[in-house]
Amino acid sequence: MSSSTGIDVILTHGSDRHKVLVVAQEPNDEPTLQDLALAAEKITGVAIGSQKLIYKGKSLKEMEEKMLTVGIKNGCKIMLIGKKCSPEEDAELKKLKDFEKSVEQLEGKLEEVKKELSGIQKGFLSKNLQAEALGKLDKRVKTSMEQFMNILEQVDSLNVPENFSDLRQKRKGLVKRIQILLAMCDTAEGNIGQEMDKLRCQNLALSK
Repeated sequence: MSSSTGIDVILTHGSDRHKVLVVAQEPNDEPTLQDLALAAEKITGVAIGSQKLIYKGKSLKEMEEKMLTVGIKNGCKIMLIGKKCSPEEDAELKKLKDFEKSVEQLEGKLEEVKKELSGIQKGFLSKNLQAEALGKLDKRVKTSMEQFMNILEQVDSLNVPENFSDLRQKRKGLVKRIQILLAMCDTAEGNIGQEMDKLRCQNLALSK
């Protein structure tokens, strides 16, 4: 397809304005939204997967649609939202995702501890087995706390420059989540301690 049959659009990305000629990948075909996205990627460096293209206030999502079908003609303005690819930020984001998975697994273990503790509090476990069970739960909570603290330190040490706004936001969210989980560990540890004290008092009363 010759460039003369392409569609000229004005692409705005942040404070930048680009005049873009969009041509179809297939000869003798009309340009599609996918062709527009490819042209936008080439000129701005924003990967297609990170793009949000907006025309007349509406997000363009059906990539196989022809540009003319959705009303995009020569001189139309398209807004692009999205960030350029950054290998450094991607590498740090991958580390953060790994930390998120670890936190998720630890959160699951903490939920198990809370359920088992609730069972003991409701009297589902015979008295002679409670002391050993509580001791094990206490150990599991302390181990979880250590692991959460370790992850928190590693998350804090991530390299996050000012311009990595997405990464900064995600790290802030993960730090907050870990802090909430650490508070839950504290509560669980306190509740286990109370149950242990009750048992000691009961055993003392029985031995008298």
